[in-house]
Amino acid sequence: MSEAAAATPDDVSKQVLGVTDGKMAMWIFLGSDGMSFMGLIAAYIVLRFNNMGTWPSPAEYLGIQLTAFNTFILICSSVTMVKAFEGALANDVPKLKKYLLLTILGGASFLGMQVYEYYHFFANTHGVDGAAPLRLFLSGIWEGELIDGAWTWSHLKGSTLFGSTFFVMTAFHGCHVFSGVVYLFFIYIGVCNGSWNKNRIEIVGLYWHFVDLVWIVIFTIVYLVETEVPAITT
Repeated sequence: MSEAAAATPDDVSKQVLGVTDGKMAMWIFLGSDGMSFMGLIAAYIVLRFNNMGTWPSPAEYLGIQLTAFNTFILICSSVTMVKAFEGALANDVPKLKKYLLLTILGGASFLGMQVYEYYHFFANTHGVDGAAPLRLFLSGIWEGELIDGAWTWSHLKGSTLFGSTFFVMTAFHGCHVFSGVVYLFFIYIGVCNGSWNKNRIEIVGLYWHFVDLVWIVIFTIVYLVETEVPAITT
């Protein structure tokens, strides 16, 4: 049996409201998972704006350039996922394999840079843009000062919520990216073995686009939005 022939029997026998049961299950999962993210994001916004006077500046302590590039990679992986689905619709197995692999590499690259970012925060010996050395943990921001040849670390007042919410949100999302990469890997193995259908490709695509969309929201509110409200002069 050819690869194209193996790809044709979509699961159309089991349908709920006109869509396959697998796709319906994914929509239900994404809806419930979306509420989890909405809860985290809403809590973050409330905590942040209730502590505007002490909330650290994201640009000062997080740095944006690396994460912006990482976001670009994740967006590109959504594009390659679309191209993979195009290959599935056309029964173009080489195209499907190529873009699935690129999507997997994009997700793995995102995770790798996120691990590097975490390591940079945990063991930082220099601050952002030449600022004072700092470390970022769940407990908040610790700023370093060189005294008598040894580093002394002091906790930045009001940064505990900053650190805990940052790691909870980004790590929770990172777990979703990791799950998506594993999911895509097994789909890719199935394609290589001739065991796949268009419905499966569409379902994993829904999950991957959801993960990418959620990250754009997190990146915007955590990294880009500044807390300080400029004074209004009359």
